[in-house]
Amino acid sequence: MFLHVGNNKNIRLCNVVGIFDMDNATLSAITRKYLSGMEKEGLVESAVEEIPKSFVLYYEMGEFKICFSQLSSAALKGRMSSES
Repeated sequence: MFLHVGNNKNIRLCNVVGIFDMDNATLSAITRKYLSGMEKEGLVESAVEEIPKSFVLYYEMGEFKICFSQLSSAALKGRMSSES
């Protein structure tokens, strides 16, 4: 099964580590530093053209990756529940 995060980007449900709300998660300096480091390593992709509302942390091909989404974390969680 897959989680559709927007703009034709799908992530295998078994690879999803967590879904995070941008407004809440980025309040922490540690999270901002982690996201910045992941971006510098080229492990961040975006399924969104505008400001993202959430991001998905997932494991693929031996490394953790991040995908930004225009969908809210609640909407993504609902999609995960409906796919299970």
